[in-house]
Amino acid sequence: MFDTLAGKALVPVGLAVTGFMVVCCLVLYSVIRDDLHHNEIVHATNLADTILKSTRYAMHKSDRETLATIIKNVGEQKGVDHVRIFNKKGLVTFSAKSNELNRHVDKNAEGCIVCHKGAVPVTNLGTMQQARTFKNTEGMDVMAITAPIYNEPDCSAVACHPAGQKVLGTLDIGLSRAELNRSLSMLRIQMIVFTFMCLLLTISGVTALLRRNVFLPIQRLRRYVESTAQKNDIPEPPPHLPHDLDVIAISYYNAKSNSTGEKPGS
Repeated sequence: MFDTLAGKALVPVGLAVTGFMVVCCLVLYSVIRDDLHHNEIVHATNLADTILKSTRYAMHKSDRETLATIIKNVGEQKGVDHVRIFNKKGLVTFSAKSNELNRHVDKNAEGCIVCHKGAVPVTNLGTMQQARTFKNTEGMDVMAITAPIYNEPDCSAVACHPAGQKVLGTLDIGLSRAELNRSLSMLRIQMIVFTFMCLLLTISGVTALLRRNVFLPIQRLRRYVESTAQKNDIPEPPPHLPHDLDVIAISYYNAKSNSTGEKPGS
């Protein structure tokens, strides 16, 4: 295949188009994946803020029953893996899962070590630093947000929250990444199909154009040269060929005619 003109012309084109499409699809997929991941973090952060604002009144009134009901209702929503609130000592005081209540959170676990890696816990984190991804006990991908519950002025006025205490506790909410992973999987399949379609259409189009404008005229020129090579008389005029091939055919015709000792047309 590489010994023919068609192979030497089409194979490099196919390889170049394939490489270009693969690189473009990888870059595009990476950009879309990062954008979806960013939107997922923003969604989880907004949900955490909504929970904190919804539970603030219950916290002020020390209404633990209402607070527990809010946490449980949020935890029952589709796509929510866990919702829990633990105090500064790491004791889970509210959780959508009853088996997590009154248990201590491991400060060296993923998501906690970010704040507790130093001697003094970090109390301010950016949105992206709050997010973490991991696999839960069921092996499912989870994206979680850790949102500190700060001691606001209206909270420090209460006797149980001294003004010197900056962080009262932490809200931890985890969202299942199953839907995001499914979307990314479908995106990969669609981009692969799109790439093959583009390759097929591009190579087919290039092949058709080369065949019409190059390969067929070259075959006609080759047949003309082969048919007149063994003749000693003046050959018939060459067929009309496109572009430079026509010049080559006419030059060959003139040279062949001169070699017979007669002028063309005499």
